[in-house]
Amino acid sequence: MDDGLRVTDRWTVPAAELRERFSRSSGPGGQGVNTTDSRVELIFDVAGTTSLPPVLRDRVLERLAGRLVDGVLTIAASEHRAQLANREAARDRLAALLRDAVAPPPAPRRPTRPSRGAKERRLADKKRQSQRKRDRRTDGD
Repeated sequence: MDDGLRVTDRWTVPAAELRERFSRSSGPGGQGVNTTDSRVELIFDVAGTTSLPPVLRDRVLERLAGRLVDGVLTIAASEHRAQLANREAARDRLAALLRDAVAPPPAPRRPTRPSRGAKERRLADKKRQSQRKRDRRTDGD
């Protein structure tokens, strides 16, 4: 656990930039639920990190703006009974979140138009449907 957090092939968050805080979990735990600190909060200062180039750091700050408090990202994990399992879950969640945040933006959509054949098929279907409804009518003829 003392090594950094590998986010992508090119980016690893140094262990010195990650902080962990432990508290009592509210989930399952049997007799030890009130005595063991199995809940983990993994804290990463996105605004103050030196492991990211400024361009990527700005992208992360923009994409995770709703989750950040003063530039700090906090991930909590308490779904497992064991503290070690919760630490792993928090690290995995943080890595996935940061991986999505640094991903390049998708290519812009190129607008397309329906083909000539598609237009003709649509009009033919409309004519067929209107003829079908016309044939169902009971006029005074």
